[in-house]
Amino acid sequence: MARVIVAEDGVLIREGITGLVTRFGHEVVAAVGDASALVAAVHAHRPDIVVTDVRMPPSFTDEGLQAAIRLRRADPDLPVLILSQYVEQTYAAELLESARPGTGGVGYLLKDRIGDVVEFVDALDRVASGYTVVDPEVVRQLLSRRRAPLTRLSPREREVLALMAEGRSNAAIARTLVVSEAAVAKHIGSLLTKLDLPPDEDDHRRVRAVLAYLRG
Repeated sequence: MARVIVAEDGVLIREGITGLVTRFGHEVVAAVGDASALVAAVHAHRPDIVVTDVRMPPSFTDEGLQAAIRLRRADPDLPVLILSQYVEQTYAAELLESARPGTGGVGYLLKDRIGDVVEFVDALDRVASGYTVVDPEVVRQLLSRRRAPLTRLSPREREVLALMAEGRSNAAIARTLVVSEAAVAKHIGSLLTKLDLPPDEDDHRRVRAVLAYLRG
């Protein structure tokens, strides 16, 4: 069970996330509607993970994201899952800058993912466990920004890279692509070599290395 803080200015969405998280066995220790309340709640409750919207009062630009980044700077072990209405590449990259080996997990999901209950809760659990999780649509757009190096990759290697960037383990990638784990390991070794990224047995660090490269 994780102790969760939910920050979302929309009452219906905030209550919906709170109910969903509670239903899957986690405890929501605070549910707030603005960035200042989020910071205060984190200091008061010391949660296991923060789930926050990007845009919150008063300006509805990036107050939620900036609060999350400040909280991560103060406590790099604090896992943060960001929710966004749209693909905001700048926001995603800014959050991912706080993802470093040995720090708490980070995630960036589109709000549409909340509708897929299993996928949303899985993402929350993985971020709380220290993994980096990025929405598949964000991954697609990040990949499209760096076309030149990616031309070295085969179509299958690009698929594997996208799943790696979503925080998937070798076993999960194998299940998704219906191939063996040995085949996945071979593809990973090949694509990391082609991208001048040394292979790493630590799956978490590997994902962050790939995302760091894609941020370019």
